[in-house]
Amino acid sequence: MKGHVRERGAGHWYAVIDNRDPKSGARKRKWHSLPNCTGKRQAQVECARLVSELKGGTYLDPSKLTVGQWIDQWIEAGAPGRRQKKPSQRTLERYGQLLRTHIKPAVGSRLLQKLQASEIDKRYADMAEAKTISPRTQHHVHIVFGACLATAHRKGLLLVNPMTRVEQIPNPDGHVYETTEDGPDLDDDIGEGLTEAELRTLVAGFETTNQYSTVVLAAATGARRNELLALRWTDLDIQKKTLRIERALEQTKKFKIRIKPPKTKRGLRTIDLDDATIAVLLKQKDRLLRIMAGIPKGVADVDLSLVRLPGAALMFPALFGPGRSVSFTTPRDPRNFSREFADRVGELGFSKTRFHDLRGIHSTALLDAGIPVHTVAQRIGDDPATLLRSYTKRKRLKQADEKLSSTITQLAAGFLGAGTIR
Repeated sequence: MKGHVRERGAGHWYAVIDNRDPKSGARKRKWHSLPNCTGKRQAQVECARLVSELKGGTYLDPSKLTVGQWIDQWIEAGAPGRRQKKPSQRTLERYGQLLRTHIKPAVGSRLLQKLQASEIDKRYADMAEAKTISPRTQHHVHIVFGACLATAHRKGLLLVNPMTRVEQIPNPDGHVYETTEDGPDLDDDIGEGLTEAELRTLVAGFETTNQYSTVVLAAATGARRNELLALRWTDLDIQKKTLRIERALEQTKKFKIRIKPPKTKRGLRTIDLDDATIAVLLKQKDRLLRIMAGIPKGVADVDLSLVRLPGAALMFPALFGPGRSVSFTTPRDPRNFSREFADRVGELGFSKTRFHDLRGIHSTALLDAGIPVHTVAQRIGDDPATLLRSYTKRKRLKQADEKLSSTITQLAAGFLGAGTIR
């Protein structure tokens, strides 16, 4: 199999592939249009790629490529967009789940080049009518599918992107989500807001659970769930009253639960803590030390100074698990943690509040108090523009008498009863 390039008309390049039948010796020639090539050198590179794919049996004629096949190729390639940064494995699996569940059954067998905007509109209308998919998920489907088709258009697999002509765009509750062809930010969500009194009630409701110290730290720092569950005791500096966030959990089908760097470079940070929050953390450490030493509950006045946790001990470990002894380095299952949180807040009357909402509540309190946006963004490990956009949307939706107006010190004092945060 050999190939060369030819130009038909100004700037219209084609790859000419010659293939000889090994038995009969008959030669077959096929022309492949190269719509994205602007010069001979680029056309030669593309021609070599085609020959390689044809020899390896991985080539699929774009005219025969279905929507479902392109979705699989896009996910397999890492959901490429214009940005150089690739999505995490967890995000990639989420993209695949959305498209394979909500798009492929409806239009997956349709030829990609024949897909019409009206078909996408109908799919969106069917999702809305079914009322089994939340508006937020419907919008996530739209922005992920939009990114998928935008890549196909950019690669020349589509002459016209039908998504640009769609009219039935899911837009839950009037929220405006950040949507680009590079791929969506599925965490761009304003979430549930709480007053200071409601937050105090919620936090107090966890005091008898094993999630209490994690909930307190989330409300006092605005850290992400997976950052908190990856914290080690070596990250806490009691003398300086600081906490380093250097890693996060990632839960995927491919890698299960693993520890990795934070979501973004901004996630690597050191944040200040208040005395009351530190006291809660020390009480959590005391609990782990007692388990380490095998001290039964109810036994008081025990000297734990000689007891040492493993160097990589987590602040909030799973501790117990099937088929293993007590472990201080095994992380908790993030999804199970969120489910347990949801069950508890439901019992407390806050069924709409997610664990992730504590992050927004914390940042809103600081911004309401007049703390500069860049300072708050640095504390929670977020982009200032993203933070301000979410804050603005949250303020539009919340009533004036519901806003949090305390400083970070007042926030901690409100739900813990004492202490200051510097």
